[in-house]
Formats: sequence, C-alpha cells, structure tokens
Amino acid sequence: MRLKNVPGAKEEMLVNRFVIQDPQKHRGNWQEVFGKNRPLYLEIGMGKGQFITGLAARDTDRNFLGIEKYSSALIKGVRKREEMECDNLYFLCFDAEYITQIFAPGEVSGIYLNFSDPWPKARHAKRRLTSVEFLRRYEQIMAEGAVIEFKTDNTELFEFSVKSAQLAGWRILGLSWDLHNDPVMNEGNIMTEYEEKFSSRGNCINKMIIAPPER
Repeated sequence: MRLKNVPGAKEEMLVNRFVIQDPQKHRGNWQEVFGKNRPLYLEIGMGKGQFITGLAARDTDRNFLGIEKYSSALIKGVRKREEMECDNLYFLCFDAEYITQIFAPGEVSGIYLNFSDPWPKARHAKRRLTSVEFLRRYEQIMAEGAVIEFKTDNTELFEFSVKSAQLAGWRILGLSWDLHNDPVMNEGNIMTEYEEKFSSRGNCINKMIIAPPER
C-alpha cells in the first residue's frame, strides 16, 4: 500500500518534542529520556500510531518508543501523542535495520511488530521485520524474559515468520491463525488501524508470541 506523502512531515519530525533526535547517544540510558525507571517496550513499524498510543495510555507502568522510518506515517502518531497526558511515550524516525546501534544488550523488555511490510519478492526477504536477520538483531537487545508479539493479516508473511522463528531457534509461546476468535490470545488486544480495516473485510488476523532462545 502506497504511503501518501505529507508535506512538511520530515521537517517537523526534526523539531517535535516527542521525537528523539540522535538516538545513538541514549544507548544504554533510555530511562533518562523518560525520567522514570520503567521497563522499555518498542513498536517497530508503528505506522500512524493507534496501537502504541493506546498501549501507552493503558500501561502507564511501562515506557514506550514508537519506531517508524517514514515521517509521513510517524506524524500521525505524533499528532495523537500531542493530545495525550502521559510521560511514557516517545518516537524515533529510524530504520530498524540499525537497532543494535541505539539499544544496549538487555535494554528492551518487549517488542511489538504489527502489520509489517511483507516485502513479497523473495529477494527482499531479509528486509522483513520477522526475518532471521532481524530476529538476531532483536535478540541482542532484549532483556531476560522479553518477548516479541507479531500480528498480520498476510498469511504468507505469517507462515514465513513462523518458519523464521523456528530457524533462529526462538521459542513459540503463542500462535493463532484467527486472533479475534481466539479468546485467550485476543484478551487485552489493542487493534491497529490496519487491523480494524482488514478484519472488517473478513480477513483473519494472525498472531504469534515468541521468545529468544534460552541463554
């Protein structure tokens, strides 16, 4: 799906108070950004921010960072953030390929991946956020007990993601091919914009929860 360009979004993301600049300098010290020592959770590829703003409003005992490399999408999430009264949510305009450069080992307590770009061509498989290559990056920054929660309506991407987790030696803690009809996996679910759109069309939503190999 083509992302509509928002004029001025890139420039605004460079000055907005909720968008962290030079994230490399915070590596190992992200709690200082928030001013409170709470577990740190990421949403990578956050799109317009409906999921992470809802999560931050609900789980006030956690710190959240929304990561999105496209400023025209990120600005939508920032607009939502400006209407909130909370101290536990900031954003990064950043490419997750370099995530180990901005988070130290064990610094991240959990990661959310929602309706990620499927990169359908085989030659682009390494770019998928659930590829073995990306799982190895996440493993380097995740704390003991941390998990990844992944949702998509794309069956081919979901099958690929399950296989990637298995190949990388990750543990599959939860798996559903029809999330909204799974009372256990769907408990407490916060829907993204895409999730609302696709499920309204009758598409099944897939979800898996995975943990890194035991250390």
